[in-house]
Amino acid sequence: MEVRVSRRVPRSRAPLALVLGAALAAPLTLTPPATADPAYTVTPLKLTVSSGGRPCTVDADLYRPAGVDRAHPAPAVLGTNGFGGSKSDGSTDTVGKAFAQRGYVSLVYSGLGFGRSGCLISLDDPDIDGAAASQLVDFLGGKRTADDGTTVDFVTLDAPGDPRVGMIGGSYGGAVQLATAAVDHRLDALVPMITWNDLAYALAPNNTVGGRGVPGVFKWQWTNGFYLIGEGQPLLQPNVAPSRVNSFKCLHFVTRACRTIHTLNSGSYPADRTAELLAFARSVSPASYLHRVRTPTLLVQGQADTLFNLNEATATYRTLSAQGTPVKMIWQSWGHSAGLTGSAAGELDLSKGNLETSYVGRRVLAWFDRHLRGRTDVDTGPAFAYHRDWITDPDRTYATADRLPAQDRTFFLSGDGKLVDNRNKVARGSRSYTNWTAPTSHSESSLAGPLGLPAAPPRDTEGTYLDWTSAPLARPLDVVGAPRATLKVRSPKAERTQNSHDAADRLVLFAKLYDVAPDGTRTLVRRLVAPVRVPDVTKSFTVTLPGIVHRYATGHRLRFVIAASDDAYFGNRGIKPVTVVSGPRNTGVLRLPVAGS
Repeated sequence: MEVRVSRRVPRSRAPLALVLGAALAAPLTLTPPATADPAYTVTPLKLTVSSGGRPCTVDADLYRPAGVDRAHPAPAVLGTNGFGGSKSDGSTDTVGKAFAQRGYVSLVYSGLGFGRSGCLISLDDPDIDGAAASQLVDFLGGKRTADDGTTVDFVTLDAPGDPRVGMIGGSYGGAVQLATAAVDHRLDALVPMITWNDLAYALAPNNTVGGRGVPGVFKWQWTNGFYLIGEGQPLLQPNVAPSRVNSFKCLHFVTRACRTIHTLNSGSYPADRTAELLAFARSVSPASYLHRVRTPTLLVQGQADTLFNLNEATATYRTLSAQGTPVKMIWQSWGHSAGLTGSAAGELDLSKGNLETSYVGRRVLAWFDRHLRGRTDVDTGPAFAYHRDWITDPDRTYATADRLPAQDRTFFLSGDGKLVDNRNKVARGSRSYTNWTAPTSHSESSLAGPLGLPAAPPRDTEGTYLDWTSAPLARPLDVVGAPRATLKVRSPKAERTQNSHDAADRLVLFAKLYDVAPDGTRTLVRRLVAPVRVPDVTKSFTVTLPGIVHRYATGHRLRFVIAASDDAYFGNRGIKPVTVVSGPRNTGVLRLPVAGS
C-alpha cells in the first residue's frame, strides 16, 4: 500500500554518525500521515533479506517522484544511515526527499542492527551489509518484492534486473557503498562521505610507514563511544528483534567485532590476538576489497575529522585510481570532529539538502547527472578539490588540482630545538623526554565536537615531549596533504621490551604539527596527531601525519612535536625515556606537501 506522508523529523546536529548523547535519547516519534509533498510520495516498506546466513528484515522508505511510472522511469538513489542512526535521522531522511524532489527514485533504509532493521551490527561487512544492500538493488530492479508484495517497475534499467542506481551517505553509510559495490557490479555511481579505508588504522592507528602487522595505538574515546552507541540500541528501539541480540560478551555486535573491541580495551596485544584483531578489521575495510570495486566513485572526506582523517580517503583514491576505477576526491571542511554540519561558507549540509547552493552539493548532482542520467556533456569537476578556511569568499573557498601536491618542502630537526631549512644549519645536540604513568598531553576530547561541548585547548607537559620550531615565515605556506617525518630515537628501556611476545611493550609516541602565531598562540592543526607504535626502536622510522589543509601565514612559525602520550589514546606500558640526537649528517627530517610551490 502506498502511503502519502509528511514527516517533521527533529534535525540532529550529528546527522551522519549518531553520537553518544543522541544514542541515549528517547525513541524517535514520527508525526501521523499528513499532506504529502506534491513532488513525491513515500511508501514505508519492510524487506526481508538473507545476509550472513540469516534472515534480516530491513526497514525502508521508498520515495517516488510525481510523474514517474513504468512508461516514464527514473534512475534511483540508495542511501542509509551513519552509525547509530536510522532511515529517519536528519541526513538520511533528507537524502530521500532531496533526490526525489530532483526526479530520482529514492530508497533509504535503516542499516542492519539500527532503527527497526534486524540483525547484528557487523561494521559494514561486504558479505553481510553489502549483501543486504545488493538485495535492495534487486528490489529496485524489479527482481524481488517487499514483504507486503510491493514491486518496483519504474526505475530505469540497464538490463533486466539491473537498475540504474547510485548510492550516497556518510561515515557508516559511506563504507557500506564500497562494500556493496564489491559484491554487486550493478551500481552505477557512489558518493562515500567521511568514511574509512582501513578500520585498523581508524580505531588503532599506527602512522609508521610499513607498520602494518604491528597493532597501533588504541583510539579509546572514539571507539568506546561507538561501542556504547551500539550496545545502547534497546534504549533507542526498546523492542529489538531477536536477530539483533548476540550471545557473546556484547549484545548487538557480531562476535568477531566483540572480540576486537575487548582486545583493544585490554591493552594487551599478544601475537595470536593481534592477528585476529587485524584480520577482522581488514575484512570489513575497503582496503581489503577495493580491487573488486569498479563503480565510478566521488570521495568526500572531512578536514575536521580525528575519527576518519584525510589519509583514509587518500588511500582509497590512490587504490581506485591505480586500478582504473573512475574516481575523484573532495576534501571538505567538516567531519566527525566538527558537529557534522556544513557550517562553513559554501559547505554542504545534508540535513538541509542544500545541493545546488554548495560546492560539494553541485559536484554530487553533476556526478549523478553523468553516471545515472547518462548526461555525457556534464562536467563532473577536477580530480581533486579542497576547502581553504582562510578564504572568506564562499565562491572561492575551494581550490582544485589534477593531483595531490608533492612533498617538496623540507625541514631538518636541529639539536638545539630549531626546525631549519638547510641540513648545514643543523646544530649538534641531544635532548630527552620521559613519559609518566598517566597521560601528560591533550589533543582533543573526541566526542566534544559532535556533542557541541566546549573543548579544552591542546597542551603538553614540560619534560614529556620534544619540539622543533621554525623561524617566522617570510611568506604564506599552504600545506595540502599528509606531512612525513623521518626520525631516529634512543630508548634503552624500549629496546629491552620490543622483542616481547606482546606488541603492547613496544615504544609509543605521538607526532603532531602546531602553528605558532607571532604572539605565541599555538594551534594544533585540526587537533590531529599521529600515533606511532615503533616497529624497531633501533632503526630510523618514517611517520605519515594525518593530512591537513592549512595556511601558515606570514610571520607564523611551524612547530613539530613528538610527545610521550595523548589522553585520547592508550599509551606506553611502563616508563620509557626517549632521547633524540641530532647532527648535520644524521638528523630527523620533516617533509611537507605544499600547494602552489
